[in-house]
Amino acid sequence: QVLLVVAGGGLVQPGGSLRLPCAGSGIMFRFHVMKWYRQVPGAQRELVASITNAGTINHADTVKGRFTISRDNAKNTVYPQMNSLNPEDTAVYYCNAARLSSPRLDYWGQGTQVTVSS
Repeated sequence: QVLLVVAGGGLVQPGGSLRLPCAGSGIMFRFHVMKWYRQVPGAQRELVASITNAGTINHADTVKGRFTISRDNAKNTVYPQMNSLNPEDTAVYYCNAARLSSPRLDYWGQGTQVTVSS
């Protein structure tokens, strides 16, 4: 079966950094666009960043210059990197793998809480 396991998360002070590696099993990441989402209570889920197999990266305007993402297909792992964190970044973060071929399936990892507070 397909599993996406996210490590990291937790409490961090404003200005700090976090890395949230997402490792997959049962799938090949090279056939997927990897996406990073976040969601706060009462708000719509937000696409934070994405990376294609070719390495093209897109970021939400709210995180440009602070967040990025990289991938290692050989390890079936993506590495979302969060820098200069502020309290507004507090959310549950999700790893997503969007399959490129039919059937167009999406696989989701567990939600990981990130809390930015002093």
